[in-house]
Amino acid sequence: MAGSSSSASYIHMHMIEKCLIFHMSKEECVEALSKHANVTPVITSTVWKELEKENKEFFKAYEERQSKKEQMSEEETNQMIQKIISDSSKEADD
Repeated sequence: MAGSSSSASYIHMHMIEKCLIFHMSKEECVEALSKHANVTPVITSTVWKELEKENKEFFKAYEERQSKKEQMSEEETNQMIQKIISDSSKEADD
């Protein structure tokens, strides 16, 4: 069981990393993974917080960039999340 928990954590981190690549905010990522990947918001939030602790400088710079960007439309967000889910499924199968 510990292996599947570890595997699940890796998958969650990977999906969050994809959200970061698409310049999504924490809130957008939590909402998108909840809606499209059935990931409980508290799990995404917890994993995000752990990533922030481990990568303080990165997230500081990321948040500064986030505050300057315009929010993506819901359609753009949905398209990006579908790609994330598709890519994650392919990688999990490998």
